[in-house]
Amino acid sequence: MLFKILKMSFLDVLKSLLDSYNEYVGGYLILVLLVPVGVYVSVRLGFLQIRGFRHALRIVAGKYSDHTAHGDVSHFKALTTALSSTIGTGNIVGVALAIYWGGPGAVFWLWVTGFFGMMLKFSECTLALKYRKTNADGSVSGGPMYYIEIGLKKYLGKFAKILAMVFAGATILGSIGTGNLAQSNGISDAMLSNYNIPTWVSGLVITILVLIIIVGGLKRIAEVTEKLIPFMAVFYVLATAVVLFAYASEIPAAFSLIFNSAFHGTAVTGGFVGSTFFMTMIMGVRRGLFSNEAGQGSAAIAHAAAKTEHPVREGLVATIEPLVDTIIICTMTALVVIVTGEWSSGVQGVGMTLMAFESGFNAIGIVGVAKHVVAIGLLMFAFSTIIAWSYYGSRGVQYLFGDKMIKPYYYIYGLFVFLGSIWGIDLVWSFVDAVITFMTIPNLIAIILLFPVLQKEVRKYFKLKKEMKW
Repeated sequence: MLFKILKMSFLDVLKSLLDSYNEYVGGYLILVLLVPVGVYVSVRLGFLQIRGFRHALRIVAGKYSDHTAHGDVSHFKALTTALSSTIGTGNIVGVALAIYWGGPGAVFWLWVTGFFGMMLKFSECTLALKYRKTNADGSVSGGPMYYIEIGLKKYLGKFAKILAMVFAGATILGSIGTGNLAQSNGISDAMLSNYNIPTWVSGLVITILVLIIIVGGLKRIAEVTEKLIPFMAVFYVLATAVVLFAYASEIPAAFSLIFNSAFHGTAVTGGFVGSTFFMTMIMGVRRGLFSNEAGQGSAAIAHAAAKTEHPVREGLVATIEPLVDTIIICTMTALVVIVTGEWSSGVQGVGMTLMAFESGFNAIGIVGVAKHVVAIGLLMFAFSTIIAWSYYGSRGVQYLFGDKMIKPYYYIYGLFVFLGSIWGIDLVWSFVDAVITFMTIPNLIAIILLFPVLQKEVRKYFKLKKEMKW
């Protein structure tokens, strides 16, 4: 009994500290840096996320693949690995939480974060390729810790190495928070709600499966995500399309509600307690960042392993992530929640999404299917995120402690998969929001300072593209 009281007391204190940081420090820093940096890069590079989109699709399709190029995986595998880390509980639970706290207007700020996040992804992944290093075994490692240390040395001197270490440490914490605790928590919650499976059972099964995959490193992870990502994306999009077809007449009103409440907040209605403009904006930006991880620097770690000699080429591939993750999949979840009216139910998290799908499927006479759609979708999304983030964390461990600590890290990672499945959702999300800022802020500083390098790479690549008629 005493242990239980002490445990509860510690967790309550930890949540209080995290909430204070998120509310008074982290949240403001993200707002000041994230979207403005995305706008700056977009404008200075001529909205490359639009004019380079067609070229990006051709790269992913394999038109310019060079299997003899330096790197570990193809453009497509690098993309699916990165997508597997972003398409997770944020697309199902995170969107519902954004609407629960910020109202329908939060979806607009999800879009803003996603659109300008396309250029943040481009920036960090291009820099990751430029500054990546070759390991003793011939594999490659890259990411913000390397371009912070090497690229910022002339600006920050010895402090560049310290900032790189901060990022690497935050990546390890991020792998446990963003890619681990939040995901296993979402899975276990869905399994308990839908099938009455105890959280510890779900946690144990997930942990075992994760460990079997991640010990094989990036190539095994990429092999799994290459097959899983296309299947799960199509599965979920089709499921949401069924609901939206049933409520097609409500879609225009849903978009109107999103735009109208984006700048004015949302009044109290039904079980919804109301939100201010600031709450609407910050919840949209936070959940947008959690969903697509643009500016966080995590995806750059996966893209750095792509087989290419052209950094900008992989940067263009990376712009596809926020489009798929946030602007398409998150929007479809949001529309399902809004058109069915469940956004004002007062139910939090996955419960809101489940009720929305139930209303949608019941409207067309398909009863008892919704819980399976949500559970399967959440299971696939979250599981893929867990295995992808294990790679990100292992690169942080490698950078700080060397190869010898990677295997011990995997076992610690597995332990937190289990812990996330049995901890409360409030504590998990508070931890996630805090850890995201520890990665994002150093990374955005690097993108700002290294913009001249980025701009030079873009000009060089498109000049070559013109000459080679790519």
